Amino acid sequence: MQEASQLKVYKFGGASVKDAAAIRNLSRIVREYGAGTPLLIVVSAMGKTTNALEELYQLAHTGQDFGSQLAALRTFHLEVAAALEVADEHTADPHAPTLAALLEQLGDRLATLTPGDYDKQYDQIVSFGELLATLIVARALHARWLDCRPLIRTDRTWREGRIDWPTTERALTAEVLPLLAQGPIVTQGFVGGTASGQTTTLGREGSDYTAAILAYCLGAESVTIWKDVAGLLNADPKFFPDTVRYPEISYQETIEMAYYGASVIHPKTIKPLAVRRIPLLVKSFLDPSAEGTRIHDCRHGLLVPAFIRKDGQCLVSFESKDLTFISEENLEVIFGALAQVRLKINLMQNSAISFSVCTDFSAYRLEKLLAVLREQFTIHYNTGLELYTIKNYDAPSIQRLTEGRELLLEQRSRQTFQFVCRGSRNKAAK
Repeated sequence: MQEASQLKVYKFGGASVKDAAAIRNLSRIVREYGAGTPLLIVVSAMGKTTNALEELYQLAHTGQDFGSQLAALRTFHLEVAAALEVADEHTADPHAPTLAALLEQLGDRLATLTPGDYDKQYDQIVSFGELLATLIVARALHARWLDCRPLIRTDRTWREGRIDWPTTERALTAEVLPLLAQGPIVTQGFVGGTASGQTTTLGREGSDYTAAILAYCLGAESVTIWKDVAGLLNADPKFFPDTVRYPEISYQETIEMAYYGASVIHPKTIKPLAVRRIPLLVKSFLDPSAEGTRIHDCRHGLLVPAFIRKDGQCLVSFESKDLTFISEENLEVIFGALAQVRLKINLMQNSAISFSVCTDFSAYRLEKLLAVLREQFTIHYNTGLELYTIKNYDAPSIQRLTEGRELLLEQRSRQTFQFVCRGSRNKAAK
């Protein structure tokens, strides 16, 4: 690995580039906090663009008219570019595409979708959000726009591409290191590419992971994730009052919180940073001078309980049709089917004759699972559920979260308490 001395990697999510005012704020942060050092900037799709692209894709995939939605997406991006006064020629990279060309390409791909691999085609469409956002941000900063798809090499696991680390490291070292001395570089989060040049994505909210990949491969000094919160908190302030900021926290503790669904950090982000001892800073783009949180190799005492909420959950229970015990052979079949349809288990529990799993709900994947297993098992499922995790729990924290809720499943270990309940309470937890 050839290290990029003093390289900093900044990652800006959708909220920090949601409109022209937000991008101007991003520019101020880059000028005030990123000046005088090599800087690589990772940018997500703007605002709710990924959701809009998912809707467009679903309409096109099912043969429905998507013209008005595409027009709205086009207008939104062109209006932001106009408000920032960034014309297509304002770029440090003469080989970068134009906004008009990207938008036309998106329309052409939507119009020519054919029945086929749902996940593969999803990646080709939804990745346009990052391409459009980075083009606008690069021009606002007068920075170089870099297409990371030929550099971050993945396999063909659509929607959750697995990184080919040696190939990616060689490509990034050869292509990016020579450019860093010329000024800031803006590139996409969330996306990668196969050896044959097809676009892949790294999983929903995967831009954090992109920042970690770049930092690992280029030997960065640090990664900073700019969020709309004060740092890494013990709970999501949208649902929990009186949140507590962790000034510092270890890699291991953060990995566990991310695994259980903490929304601030993508679950795959921490490992590559921990391997090379690269600190991760979580700071607020609303108050960039504030301390934030430093995630690094450190020791600390028992932390305050962390409350983690995941909505859109599905509880699936399997019973042997002949009422025999749930055996290792049964579990092997169920796990194999879950892996086949790519449903990730968030919580599982078994009794003598049944086995239950809680997963993120996907109607498409659930139907595939039922098709594989319904002949062998009696299957019941509930949707519209919430999964709560309390990390470093105590009795008051359990009472606080479970009071007044109907628990469909609960489980505890030495440090973690989890339960699944109906999603009827949308107000903040008391």
